[in-house]
Amino acid sequence: MGNDISLTRIAACHVSPVFLSAKDTTLKAISLIHEAAGNKANLVVFPESYIPAFPIWSALRAPTENHDFFKRMATESIYADGEEVNAIRAAAKQFGVLVSLGFSEKVRYSSATLFNSNVLIGSDGEILVHHRKLMPTFYEKLTWAPGDGHGLQVAETKFGKVGVLICGENTNPLALYTMTAQGEQIHISTWPAVWPTRLPHGAAPDSPVIENNKSDAKTSRSSVARGADYDNVSANRTRAAAHCFEAKCFGVLCAGVLGEDAIALSSSGSSEPEVVAQGLERLPRGATMFLDTTGTLLPGFTLNPKTSDKVQRDFLQKEEGILYADVDLEDCIEGKQYHDLAGGYQRLDVFELKVDRRRRQPATFK
Repeated sequence: MGNDISLTRIAACHVSPVFLSAKDTTLKAISLIHEAAGNKANLVVFPESYIPAFPIWSALRAPTENHDFFKRMATESIYADGEEVNAIRAAAKQFGVLVSLGFSEKVRYSSATLFNSNVLIGSDGEILVHHRKLMPTFYEKLTWAPGDGHGLQVAETKFGKVGVLICGENTNPLALYTMTAQGEQIHISTWPAVWPTRLPHGAAPDSPVIENNKSDAKTSRSSVARGADYDNVSANRTRAAAHCFEAKCFGVLCAGVLGEDAIALSSSGSSEPEVVAQGLERLPRGATMFLDTTGTLLPGFTLNPKTSDKVQRDFLQKEEGILYADVDLEDCIEGKQYHDLAGGYQRLDVFELKVDRRRRQPATFK
């Protein structure tokens, strides 16, 4: 199905879940879909593992302290064909919008195997793509199992050719090229609110500058040597911008927000509750933003709920909200004159990529 419109309005929901509550977070998601659709959005995007939460406790607490957290995560994770996803599908159909939803997925063949998943739901309520993150990153392996290639698909919709990759797999050049090779026009990358790599100490740093690409190499090197916090804002933008430039597609970076309930619950019961709580308060927050087809920051806007007036915002970081952008899909064309990496600028006689899309099952019964 080809595009019958040129402009697409994207709504990136920079929001927190109701921490570890699938039911309440689903209700919140539906209300946000309602709001975005009322503001003429065509595509509504939610962060990584929005339902029921991102397992930040695994980064800051010893695994032996987290049995109850894992049990609750397994209980509150949802089935891809379960009532929560079905409720989101019904909302997508009711309001005629595409919805990209990150969630922690449980499966019926196990009581504890979970996947970091995302579904792209069509405006008719049907699931277009069901993706499981190829490889959980670092401490995420304590919660999620590796996924498969089944969801490495770009959905061709009337609002554009849309693809989704989750967090760290946006670092994988083969996964990114797989999306490019399907003519992707809008690339969604989803991220957590924070991504701790150590227990931070000392005063909270200033929020990373994301309006431009200024950096001091000497400062950067010394910060790494001291053991600096992971700069997920720069890391996320670098990966997404590279893909937008190479694929000549628009980028939607949608990060979560760390709620006070997440901080309180994640620190309670820890052997060092104050250290965990202070660490979470101190960590730099992820940012939600848009990029154009050259990888350059594309200013978005929020909408005044009373007047519907636009307020230009380059990004959302600390506070909750919905960031909007209107994109012209025809802008994906010009750059392909220079570098069409899956077409006229590729050497298909030299390189060959094979992608296995089989959905893996624990056993085959005949």
